[in-house]
Amino acid sequence: MTLRALIFDVDGTLADTEEAHRRAFNEAFQEHGLDWNWSKPKYAELLRTTGGKERLAVFVQTLALTPERRAELLELVPALHKSKTANYMRIIAGGEVPLRDGVEGLLDEAQAAGVTLAIATTTSFDNVAALLTTTLGAAALERFAVIGAGDVVARKKPAPDIYTYVVDKLGVPVADCAALEDSANGLASAKAAGLFTIVTPSYWTRDEDFSAADLVLPGLGSMARPLNERAAMLLGKGWLGIRDIEQRMTAARQFA
Repeated sequence: MTLRALIFDVDGTLADTEEAHRRAFNEAFQEHGLDWNWSKPKYAELLRTTGGKERLAVFVQTLALTPERRAELLELVPALHKSKTANYMRIIAGGEVPLRDGVEGLLDEAQAAGVTLAIATTTSFDNVAALLTTTLGAAALERFAVIGAGDVVARKKPAPDIYTYVVDKLGVPVADCAALEDSANGLASAKAAGLFTIVTPSYWTRDEDFSAADLVLPGLGSMARPLNERAAMLLGKGWLGIRDIEQRMTAARQFA
């Protein structure tokens, strides 16, 4: 079969952005006079909730507060998130967060093969734009036919809505699309939308359950930095290419 569209998640998949997000949240807390500080283990736990504003609201609900103070903090969530986004974009614009190894190569190969590129993420469009233009150049957004980001759908991952939205916009049969994810929530979202899904876990998600994935790899790999021996044996080489995805999709269809 021929792969017609490749749909990427952003945070953790295109780039390991979560440390930048964590730092941006903590800076926002300081700016608003809050004594909160999300440690790495705490943030990994909070990542089970997708969406920054939603994550903040869940955190507030876990605190021992009076009803009045809880209501005040929940009202503060949009302002906190706005400050966090500004901090995150500053960090990204400073070039501190590169793409994960092999991402740019797979993007280039997909375009050369005529495979349409798209994005399905719960992060904001501004965050996506900042990451892509910093890492891939001013014309980076033009490489993607559809960018589904932020609040374009009411329900965020693990609901399938963002992937359904993107596939509908692409106008391509879902059976001819593949998704790349890094988290259990993202995997659940893509699979619920009917997509063949490849997972490349990050530091933040490596202990999650990916048993429903069609393929799990430690990364995408490249000629310069090939995948580990086990992954390389699985693919027959040290990196994931378009032909590898097509072969896996064909096999999955045959055994469905």
